[in-house]
Amino acid sequence: VDEMVGRVDMLEQDPTVTHTKAAQLDLSGILARPANGSHPVRCVSQQDHELEKALDHELIKQAQPALENKSSVAIERPIRNVHRTVGTILSGEITRRWGPEGLPDNTINLTFKGSAGQSLGAFLAPGITIRLEGDANDYLGKGMAGGRIILTPPDGVRFRPQDNIIVGNVVLYGATGGEAYINGMAGERFGIRNSGAQAVVEGLGDHGCEYMTGGVVVVLGATGVNFAAGMSGGIAYVYDETELFDTRCNLDMVDLESVWSEDDKRRLRELIERHYHYTASERAKMILDNWETHLPLFVKVMPIDYRKALERMGRRIHADDETVSATEEVYYG
Repeated sequence: VDEMVGRVDMLEQDPTVTHTKAAQLDLSGILARPANGSHPVRCVSQQDHELEKALDHELIKQAQPALENKSSVAIERPIRNVHRTVGTILSGEITRRWGPEGLPDNTINLTFKGSAGQSLGAFLAPGITIRLEGDANDYLGKGMAGGRIILTPPDGVRFRPQDNIIVGNVVLYGATGGEAYINGMAGERFGIRNSGAQAVVEGLGDHGCEYMTGGVVVVLGATGVNFAAGMSGGIAYVYDETELFDTRCNLDMVDLESVWSEDDKRRLRELIERHYHYTASERAKMILDNWETHLPLFVKVMPIDYRKALERMGRRIHADDETVSATEEVYYG
């Protein structure tokens, strides 16, 4: 295979193509062989990712008490968009020492100010809380397995968080656990393939909760189009102030319901309360202060097959409970 990679001189354009557009294509530029044949035409060396320069190495040094004996550690420092995957190497160190259960909640508290680079909190381990005052790029919380990410605008800003984007695209891609509270809007594909994380966001772009399989997402503002495309699990609650969300949601695999059950009401309120606790969101406070008025404006997005699976599980548990009760009655008289 290596002998063939890059050998464009072994390719030729089919002269018999009669398609109107295809026949007019000139592929000579693509099939041209470089004049200087001394340069390799395939990968012959490994890319240097410069991991030794990662910010996490500094964080690991400062977090030694937590890594060694689970003592609480608080770290504050500025962050720039050149700092990518912050928290990932630190999470790997936690997992090596303490296993997938990680550390107790809030053992390591990281507070950053500035603009974070891509993949902040990627593969985050339990026990780490990241608080960012500023904004973040794409892939926030990618693959996070635990911990908590809190994103708020800097103090003193005058813009309305629910109307302004504070984090990029593909947030919580493939997350399996943890929490995220974002006091602002997110870009496109928020929560894509999320399978276990809980998140609250003030608004988001197109394709929200795409291919989601688990977890809970609460949206306190507007969404883009194609929400819930391919969503087969998990639950989303959307604050539908305009009552037009059904025109922006992909209904192929989900149903839209009102939030009427006590379990849904309790779960939704708890998440909004936590969002307000961590971010001081004015929108969350407005909703909580007038809960009975705003609750009817929330729409529950429920995958159809997921609901059926939960119902089957509920019937099985109920049947098992009845069997245990009957057995106890016979045994104990």
